[in-house]
Amino acid sequence: MSESSLAELLRSRGLRLTAQRQLVLKAVLDLGHATPEQVHTAVREVAAGVNITTIYRTLELLERLGLVTHTHLSHGSPTYHAAGEHEHVHLVCRECGAIDEISPEMLGPLADQLAGQRGFQVDIGHVALFGVCGRCAQDGERK
Repeated sequence: MSESSLAELLRSRGLRLTAQRQLVLKAVLDLGHATPEQVHTAVREVAAGVNITTIYRTLELLERLGLVTHTHLSHGSPTYHAAGEHEHVHLVCRECGAIDEISPEMLGPLADQLAGQRGFQVDIGHVALFGVCGRCAQDGERK
């Protein structure tokens, strides 16, 4: 999202574009998948005075505006990524912490079955599957 588009969106909601809002959105876009703490680290490289509370509040605002979304990829903080990205399922390696993505169509049959049998609608954007990535599995076999 361009700076002018962000400014227009904020103004339409009665808000103003601040340096912190720009920096937080840029950090999320640059990092891909990031916790508030990782966003904070990235923002502090540019603006040392920004505190973690500002990061959390700004991420919440950006999510309400539909610019970012979050999912829980561990027991810790939520992980944020750009909302404009294609919907995807997260694959999280318990060994190295790597995050990969797969198409939601891979879970389509399961989502359809849950909808048909239970009336349950899966929110694919919040699905995270935990396991061991191929590289870690291969490294484990070598040991």
